[in-house]
Amino acid sequence: MNQASTTRSGRLRIREMTIDDLSEVFHIGEEIFTADLFPTLYRTWDEYEITTLFNSDSELCLVGEIDDRIVGFALGTTVEKHRSPWKYGYLVWLGVSPTVQKGRIGVRLFRDLKRRMREQGVRMIIIDTAANNQPALAFFRKQGFGNPQQHVYMTLNLTRKRKQGSRHDEPVA
Repeated sequence: MNQASTTRSGRLRIREMTIDDLSEVFHIGEEIFTADLFPTLYRTWDEYEITTLFNSDSELCLVGEIDDRIVGFALGTTVEKHRSPWKYGYLVWLGVSPTVQKGRIGVRLFRDLKRRMREQGVRMIIIDTAANNQPALAFFRKQGFGNPQQHVYMTLNLTRKRKQGSRHDEPVA
């Protein structure tokens, strides 16, 4: 189902992503998900992220377009846990081209994704973002998300030499 509404710059249409959209979606993501803005981003924005989600859950890969130009995307998936009656939705990536941000395109993409997930039997949607990404946190709160949980991400630099005799040099059995 395609959904359309009017934005300041033209008519927005939300639709399922097609294989022909992969390159344009990738390039918008490259503009948004950069290492200098998100140095601890634990997921890597690359072509495999898009193609994997597109191949496994294409009905949850959406684009927003204005005047036949892609201006945003939402990429999601569902998760069913063993021995759990619940089916979870996971919004993996949501991005809007910097040239049209603040035009409610992200809201429209999210609402359509939420509707599709509900139709698939999803009972809860999960998102994650950096704890200091205030614009994203505000956006998701406006969409009804709550109960924020902080995660700890740690790194290990494998190129740095360790001191000999350190217990970290021992092989793990």
